[in-house]
Amino acid sequence: MRFRKAERKGPELEIAPFIDVVFLLLIFFLLSSSFVIQPGIKIKLPQAATAESQSEKNIFILIDAKEKIYLNARQVEGRELKTELERIISEGGKKTAIIQADEKVQHGLVVGVMDTAKQVGIEKLAIATQPREVIPEKKSR
Repeated sequence: MRFRKAERKGPELEIAPFIDVVFLLLIFFLLSSSFVIQPGIKIKLPQAATAESQSEKNIFILIDAKEKIYLNARQVEGRELKTELERIISEGGKKTAIIQADEKVQHGLVVGVMDTAKQVGIEKLAIATQPREVIPEKKSR
């Protein structure tokens, strides 16, 4: 008499619980991530190969292509900039300012804004840029 050997099934992976876990992780990361929202002022930043992202809360000074100055997304005049910066500093605000100037803005205006910021006691100044697209160099023949 011959007995049949019992067929062994290989291990199986249940995929439904795995998909549930991945979906829940995706929802968690989407809801817990923070998004940096730029104000609605249109500026085209100059490009730099060493551009870095600034994640902490700072004072933002924007200068658009029409040379209008904005302090934390609120338009200010030249003289008003100094008083508003002094108010922010006196309220215990950050002493770091990021200047986001359109690439077409006169250099003198940007230097004037930087000088005003230094006069009121801002310790660190940064100029915002965007990463430069790397263009491969052509080989000489």
